[in-house]
Amino acid sequence: MADVYRWRLAPDGLATRRQLRALGLRPGGQDVVAELHRPRRRRAPLVAYLYRVDRAKPVRPMTPARAAALEAAMRARRTCPNCRTDVGYCIPRSLGMCVTCHDTPTC
Repeated sequence: MADVYRWRLAPDGLATRRQLRALGLRPGGQDVVAELHRPRRRRAPLVAYLYRVDRAKPVRPMTPARAAALEAAMRARRTCPNCRTDVGYCIPRSLGMCVTCHDTPTC
């Protein structure tokens, strides 16, 4: 079982995925070394998994194909299924269409 540390008490040399990403690193296939528990009232604690920074690998570079795929995915999230226009923001999933189409009454 992995070591368990309380919130803000993890030793140096351990980091979460987000912290690794901010350093330009990724876990690189290593196992979780420890868990970080943040207590909450009347609920189960929040858990973050920690990885060793010295075993982390650099983030893979963005290739032109990956950049094109990411752009296509973001364009799909911005395109309204009703009016088929790029509205310039990600369509809310709760609405399923752009705000203009949602607010416009249909006859």
